[in-house]
Amino acid sequence: MYGQSLPPGLLLLLLGLQLSAFGPTAAMEIYTPRVLEAVNGTDARLKCTFSSFAPVGEALTVTWNFRPRDGGSEQFVFYFHQGPYGARIGRFKDRVVWDGNLDRYDVSIILWKLQFDDNGTYTCHVKNPPDVDGLIGEIRLSVVQTVQFSEIHFLTMAIGSACALMILIVIAVVLVQHFRKKRSADRAHKVVEIKPQEDERLNQEKKASVFFEEN
Repeated sequence: MYGQSLPPGLLLLLLGLQLSAFGPTAAMEIYTPRVLEAVNGTDARLKCTFSSFAPVGEALTVTWNFRPRDGGSEQFVFYFHQGPYGARIGRFKDRVVWDGNLDRYDVSIILWKLQFDDNGTYTCHVKNPPDVDGLIGEIRLSVVQTVQFSEIHFLTMAIGSACALMILIVIAVVLVQHFRKKRSADRAHKVVEIKPQEDERLNQEKKASVFFEEN
């Protein structure tokens, strides 16, 4: 009785169940912008979204932590489990609010009134049982005095300046052609006015010449 082996079909079914039980636990994916730059004194949205093979339920938890750029211990920033829980002490007290939407798998937060000592790495850790394994999202925040122009900004400005220059050149060409046509029209009008007067003068001189010849 104990020496009998399982039928091949049942063995494959059990193996498949084991694989399905252990395989999907690594399906949790976290998405963040990785790098964020914001101006001192403003508010910054720390965006974090995720994907999970399991439907979002009441067991979902979100933990935000902070590691200072100059070193030091990790600090608690924010926690979510069936509702938001902000820090009660420390630098992040009354400065962090929930800005997520679980229907869209969004667990973002907003950090108010940025300070220079907020520079560092913010981590976003999402657990959605039974999907609890996966990478932790990170955002490296740089708080600056003024926003630095990126290459895209410079490229946008260059393209905009080139377009504006082309428009000015086209307007200048149109105006020059307009004034040239107007000047030509004025000259032609003057010639038309002068020609009858010149013909009349010549006729008068011709009559006077004939009169003197007859006398």
